[in-house]
Amino acid sequence: MIRARWLFAAAAGLFLAAAARDGVEGFIAATAMPPLALQTSVEVEARDGTLLRAYTVADGRWRLEPGPVDPLFLKMLVAYEDGRFYDHGGIDPLALTRAVLQALRYGQVVSGGSTLTMQVARLLEESGTGRVAGKLRQMRVALALERRLSKEEILSLYLRLAPYGGNLEGIRAASISYLGKEPARLTAAEAALLVAIPQSPEGRRPDRHPERAEAARARVLARAVRAEVIESDRAEAALREPVPRARKPFPAVAPHLADRVAKADPLRQTHRLTLDAALQKRLEALAAETVEARGERLQVAMLVADHRSGEILASVGSAAYRADRRQGFLDMTVALRSPGSLLKPLIYGLAFDEGLAHPETLLDDRPMDFAGYRPQNFDRIFRGEIRAREALQMSLNLPAVALTDALGPARLLSALEQAGVKPVLPGGQPGLAVALGGVGVTLSDMVQLYAALARGGVVLPLHVEGEGAPGRRLMSEVSAWQVADILSGMAPPPGAPANRLAYKTGTSYGHRDAWAVGFDGQHVVGIWLGRADGTPVPGVFGADLAAPVLFRTFARLKPALDPLPPPPRAALTVSNAELPQPLRRFRSRLAAFQTVGGPQVAFPPDGAEVERLRGGLKVKVEGGTAPFTWLANGAPVAVSLGGRETLLDLPAGFLTLSVIDADGRSARTAVRLR
Repeated sequence: MIRARWLFAAAAGLFLAAAARDGVEGFIAATAMPPLALQTSVEVEARDGTLLRAYTVADGRWRLEPGPVDPLFLKMLVAYEDGRFYDHGGIDPLALTRAVLQALRYGQVVSGGSTLTMQVARLLEESGTGRVAGKLRQMRVALALERRLSKEEILSLYLRLAPYGGNLEGIRAASISYLGKEPARLTAAEAALLVAIPQSPEGRRPDRHPERAEAARARVLARAVRAEVIESDRAEAALREPVPRARKPFPAVAPHLADRVAKADPLRQTHRLTLDAALQKRLEALAAETVEARGERLQVAMLVADHRSGEILASVGSAAYRADRRQGFLDMTVALRSPGSLLKPLIYGLAFDEGLAHPETLLDDRPMDFAGYRPQNFDRIFRGEIRAREALQMSLNLPAVALTDALGPARLLSALEQAGVKPVLPGGQPGLAVALGGVGVTLSDMVQLYAALARGGVVLPLHVEGEGAPGRRLMSEVSAWQVADILSGMAPPPGAPANRLAYKTGTSYGHRDAWAVGFDGQHVVGIWLGRADGTPVPGVFGADLAAPVLFRTFARLKPALDPLPPPPRAALTVSNAELPQPLRRFRSRLAAFQTVGGPQVAFPPDGAEVERLRGGLKVKVEGGTAPFTWLANGAPVAVSLGGRETLLDLPAGFLTLSVIDADGRSARTAVRLR
């Protein structure tokens, strides 16, 4: 007991003697200071400042910038820890005298007389609290801190460094973990609890010792009443508020995107993104609902952007950010996949732009051989001549490949790159298979492409931070509007509201990927479903699986769609008969190599499955000299016809059709009539 008294008194005397010897100011100025620049957690925020995700500092501790703190907490803190904080210069002589007298009386350090500034000094150096040498060092550093920093800056250091148990440091980390909220608005009970814990951070952790935490909170509330910080009835009500008994997880909203931006710029402390936090949470919930009853491996990704500004509003990389059979840690918004039919709107837009076709132009949907490449429609049915509008809405393969052949695959790849897409070819040179999904793209790529269509043909790169780059034109406003008008005529999936959402679905080869991308007058949304490992999903179709999710996403985005723009003044909105002659019917490059002179069966094409129309089969002949005679399986069914089109009354089944012209020349085709 005597030794403790003398140690403390002697140390205080030595400190005062040293200060007097060297001169107070010189003594303080010569203080070796700890580093004042603190490493704090990297934070990713939404557009409104909502914390989406934070990362621990190097040693695994949560230490966040305090941000706005409830004034009641600050008043309680000063009243409880250092009532004369704003009046002293780092050391409170009254508190120090009281501490020395108590030590002499009781033979031990009862109260250290520490000011908030001294506590900051201790926290900066991570020194102990009870050792005499450490206490004197804290006093000296506290005096130096007061000379260099304002009271607000000292308080800010405390708000960053105060220990709250475990790996929690600072008011904000504690408030988020224990209370599940930012410290900007606290109840009296919450403020008192957060004042009390740092006095004994492990002993008063509410998740481990809730009774001790509650008792310490009561002492803070009592002190606050005596200091007239709060009224007694408010303190009484605060005493009845339950103490939290568990830590809450730190926010992990948009985790895939947060990881990407943090990795891209690791030196930045705060990343303010364009994301809408509330929308992001709604869509993450929708993603989990989408795959919940569809096995353990099906995965989903979603992307929402404002195509007018280029701002990404939501990015869902997987149904859940965890290591599961869905491989949830993979960000499927940036994974390379086959787009299926998603490139067809771009093909038609380019064809419209180059004068190859118009939405009312007639295209051939029949078997074609492009130097050995013989594409088929998804349903393996051919429909003969069909308007471009219907061909795109039905997502027919043959017309799209014929248009790509006329444009050239390199032109299609160049347009993709102009749109900001980074296509990856499985081979070397681009071929016609690109038109049907033979290229690697990402969901982000496809949303970027459709955003350009929605914006009248102008590419404005999508972004999540800062300002977007200047726009550049991909196709004319008229062509972009024509594509959007066609896509807005698509029938919605069963149960979805009938509206003017312009959208397109796609299914990749082998049923590996199901897509749906759509837009209205303001927003563009992309949906992908499949397996992260790229294995097939039997029976998956974009129209059946992804399209309903697209419509549900728009429903969670806003109550009603924004209207699409009206047609540009230069748009030619007429029927096929009113089109200029060259636009009435598209002639592919294959037509130049067809036999000239003799008759050719234009429809139905050889090997096709066709449906009965009004009880019969529509047939058409090109070339040759009228009149024509038609035979089915060798038997005449129409004789001496002057016209080139007719409707044959034929039974369902396999048929061999032959046509003979006036000069005896013939052509034949084999079909299946359903």
